[in-house]
Amino acid sequence: MMVGRRRHEDEHGHAHGSGISIGGNNIAPLQNVVGHNISHVHQSATAETTPVDLDTVRDLLASFRTEVDRSAGDLRNAQVLQAMADSIDASLTTPDAQAQGTLRGAVQALPALVAGTVVQQGGEALAHALAGWLA
Repeated sequence: MMVGRRRHEDEHGHAHGSGISIGGNNIAPLQNVVGHNISHVHQSATAETTPVDLDTVRDLLASFRTEVDRSAGDLRNAQVLQAMADSIDASLTTPDAQAQGTLRGAVQALPALVAGTVVQQGGEALAHALAGWLA
């Protein structure tokens, strides 16, 4: 009688080892990633947006501009964020199709532009408010 573990092999005679079969011939190594920096991981979620009034959006935009101006020396993309704030402001006063497209673009781009910066919270709040206003 033999006690121990058996090594399973696929139809080609290769051992799976510590891989995970994802269907077909796709084998990916199992990795413990706790405490490791993982790059190139993308995450998305769909959240319901609560309708927001224009005054709230304008207040958040003003606050975001103040944060960007105050932190300009610490931001690599301060000019881009300032230009985006100007573009958002101009689009809020012009309710045409082009302005709506500009605002939708800002909702998508702003979180990525502020990620990991000192203005992240304000930028994400502005993007969320814009999404709610456009809904």
